[in-house]
Amino acid sequence: MTLDPIRNFSIIAHIDHGKSTLADRMLQLTGTISDRDMTAQVLDDMDLEREKGVTIKASAVRMAYTAQDGRTYELNLIDTPGHVDFGYEVSRALYACEGALLVVDASQGIEAQTLANLYLALEADLEIIPVINKIDLPAAQPDVVAEEIENLLGTPAEEVLRISAKDGLNVDAVLEAVVRQVPPPQGDPDAPLRALIFDSHYDSYKGVVAYVRVFDGQIRADDILLLMATDAQVRPVELGVFAPDMRPVKTLSAGEVGYVATGLKTVHECRVGDTFTHAKRPAPEPLPGYRHPKPMVFAGIYPVEGEDYEDLKEALEKLQLNDAALVFEPETSQALNFGFRCGFLGMFHMEIVQERLEREYDLDIIVTAPSVEYEVLKRNGEVIRIDSPADLPDEAEIAEIREPWMKIQIFTPTEYYGAVMDLVTKRRGIFLGQEYPTPNRVQLQFEIPLSEIIVDFFDQLKSRTRGYASLDYQFAEYRPDDLVRLNILVNGEPVDALAAIVHRDDAYHKGQKLVSKLKKLIPRQLFTVPIQAAAGGRIISRANVKALRKDVLAKCYGGDVTRKRKLLEKQKKGKKRMKMVGQVEIPQEAFLAVLRLGDD
Repeated sequence: MTLDPIRNFSIIAHIDHGKSTLADRMLQLTGTISDRDMTAQVLDDMDLEREKGVTIKASAVRMAYTAQDGRTYELNLIDTPGHVDFGYEVSRALYACEGALLVVDASQGIEAQTLANLYLALEADLEIIPVINKIDLPAAQPDVVAEEIENLLGTPAEEVLRISAKDGLNVDAVLEAVVRQVPPPQGDPDAPLRALIFDSHYDSYKGVVAYVRVFDGQIRADDILLLMATDAQVRPVELGVFAPDMRPVKTLSAGEVGYVATGLKTVHECRVGDTFTHAKRPAPEPLPGYRHPKPMVFAGIYPVEGEDYEDLKEALEKLQLNDAALVFEPETSQALNFGFRCGFLGMFHMEIVQERLEREYDLDIIVTAPSVEYEVLKRNGEVIRIDSPADLPDEAEIAEIREPWMKIQIFTPTEYYGAVMDLVTKRRGIFLGQEYPTPNRVQLQFEIPLSEIIVDFFDQLKSRTRGYASLDYQFAEYRPDDLVRLNILVNGEPVDALAAIVHRDDAYHKGQKLVSKLKKLIPRQLFTVPIQAAAGGRIISRANVKALRKDVLAKCYGGDVTRKRKLLEKQKKGKKRMKMVGQVEIPQEAFLAVLRLGDD
């Protein structure tokens, strides 16, 4: 089979720049989906994807297109996730292609996410075809955006395609550009098999279904395949292509995109970025770029009702079947009882998991304040990693604590320059540099600790720039800093679920805020309850919840003053004893309010 008529391409764009709508129009134009079966955002099959206007799972589709030269081409569109948290999945999907459509919104111009994915595409040596979308909008400025693209890529402004994916205007020119400019795939059908897994999903009948791009060799339905990173062997249950529903085929050969239903019961054995080869005639080396997805943000997930614990465990296990990047392990907390410590790729990934647990599994859950993974160097030379403040060793054992730092790029109109600078520097950010892609837009580069951006940094950035700024981030390195554990003690007892790891300079300020908040929320007891914040081995803030008074003198009328004193002394002894054995119940509302402390 000749590889000449095959074109493998991807669409890269910022969130909500019209990527899924353009894919819909292409499917209609090529007759892949009839008008009767057409729905908006065909490739986004989750409700959450449609609501948030962002692709969460990558997908693929094969289209047959008859070009103006009369030949019929096989176009494989590999759709990529649209959010920074899924950068690794995007890089694998782009590696499976030879070309990419760079879609830019005519009213918003190039944004941080667009640039991040564009650099990934250029690293993968793809042919880039720039496309300006939404030219029908009243606020569209296609000429200005075309100049931005010319400055960035060097493509002459007049050659940049201008379309409206919503109205279908000029979309046929995009398909022609794909056929003309994207090179056909290279590959040897007779070489040992190498097929890249760029995504997967779990099917209850077929097991893990791996989405593959075959680089060399052929896959037949009766082959025994080997996964090179995990050493798992599988005999395919089914081979097929996406058109856009799953259609079985007998073979997949070099250059083609399709799926392999493996029958495996867990995604852990069939990871994104792994390479399929034949068990009997393996390839000498796998395709490059495989990485184990590494969680960056950690949070506790607890059921509101204790009896829902088993349901929550089952729901997390089912989610993990489709999402290999989600990790979890059981944990207990004094305040919230039994739950799970979960690891996520980023805040958006965490939000998606939380919403899916609540919607698809109908669970009432509490998600604790997110934290990051720290490296702790002990005095004996041992290095340990902790993702919960409760696991931090005693201060006497610690030589240094290292925290993850991120490189961030912020794209903003120049008028918000000061507001962005103020926000980042207040959060321990370090300014690296700036570029002006156009006269009225600036790209600022910073380094900032991950712990400073995971809670409400993005919300603050959007509110300070009226929604115009966009953000992209990559992991830089672990760096040592002066970090301490902030403990909260209620009635002398530390409460593990309220502990946090903070910078020593922020400990007093944060401790004071926590203590003030808890003072209002913890109910009064029959004895005085001290609430204290401790860091670095000393108490840094304290407040007392006053005792409820019981009038013991009410029944003592008349007589000598010594009788009253005797009664008050008796009461004082009783309160002292009560304080020693009394338990202070922290209500759940108090605990939740502390999590929402934020930066107010």
